[in-house]
Amino acid sequence: MSTLLDATLEHLKALVGFDTRNPPRAIGTDGIFDYLRAQLPGFDVKVTDYGAGAVTLHAVRGQPKYLFNVHMDTVPDSPHWSASPHELQVTADRAIGLGACDIKGAAAALLAVANATDGPLALLLSTDEEANDPRCIAGFLSESHDYQAVIVAEPTKTEAVLAHRGIQSVLMRFAGHAGHASGEQKPSDSALHQTVRWGDAALDFVAAQSHERFGGLTGLRFNIGRIEGGIKANMIAPTAEVRFGFRPLPTMDPDQLLRRFSTLVEPAPVEFTETFRGASLPAGDTARAEERRLAARDIADELELPIGNAVDFWTEAALFSAAGYTAFVYGPGDIAQAHSADEWVALDQLQQYAESIYRIINSGNA
Repeated sequence: MSTLLDATLEHLKALVGFDTRNPPRAIGTDGIFDYLRAQLPGFDVKVTDYGAGAVTLHAVRGQPKYLFNVHMDTVPDSPHWSASPHELQVTADRAIGLGACDIKGAAAALLAVANATDGPLALLLSTDEEANDPRCIAGFLSESHDYQAVIVAEPTKTEAVLAHRGIQSVLMRFAGHAGHASGEQKPSDSALHQTVRWGDAALDFVAAQSHERFGGLTGLRFNIGRIEGGIKANMIAPTAEVRFGFRPLPTMDPDQLLRRFSTLVEPAPVEFTETFRGASLPAGDTARAEERRLAARDIADELELPIGNAVDFWTEAALFSAAGYTAFVYGPGDIAQAHSADEWVALDQLQQYAESIYRIINSGNA
């Protein structure tokens, strides 16, 4: 193993050992942030607590042009892990641990590189990307920061990703009338029947978008994540609640999609609330998005980073793009391993990422 990879794995072992699962949104300014502060000598470090487990560390050395952003929180572990998720296991070709792929591996590499170089470097480490109520990036963007671009770490197999889908989540409720199920029912009687009809119409609508394309992506991604309601088999359901999400292409109008989903059936839902929206990357109308994509491509080319295809998953790079920054996604690991039991990142991916960041910083290009 290289010295840089050895150092990366030492940091990753420490970072995986800190419990930063989201939920329960219990992350404070101590713990992992005490460790991070101690690993960044020579940096101006500012730690900000936005509440509800949302904490950022902004570390700056010199006069950097670019900001490297990594989220330090993880999803909860599942019961299917074969070993402790907070104890890093290193095999001949992979590092296994909660967050190793998504995306503490990148943070560990950045710490290793920071201590192996003395050139300009700026880091923004945050803890609420997995929370569905992001405060960290919004808080950071409420202040003025002079960066030419933001490079957001997510598992992209060490390829620069210039575009991805947006994401929207919705809470919807239907109302019916409780009663005995033996009689003939009108369409408005059962809240659950309304829900099933809506789901059928929604799936048909999504299928009709399969011809839409952008940058190698096709169609509209859609998922009904949860349906709750009803009492028992012989009672008409008076209420039903649905949580669903969809991921539009950058060229799709998110407000128009919301209107379409809210008017698919009669009776219409009695409540229809968007609970989360993340813009696509790049943000903006078609012309502005393409302008931003080309600007990101130019920087990735300048930094000699390989450029990958657009991806289906959402990242906080979209938040920086919507705020006017040139932004793209670049990190070690494969999204297929993220959020999984026995989550892992390939050692050659960690090494490739660390070496690319080392080259950028050592040449003074960061």
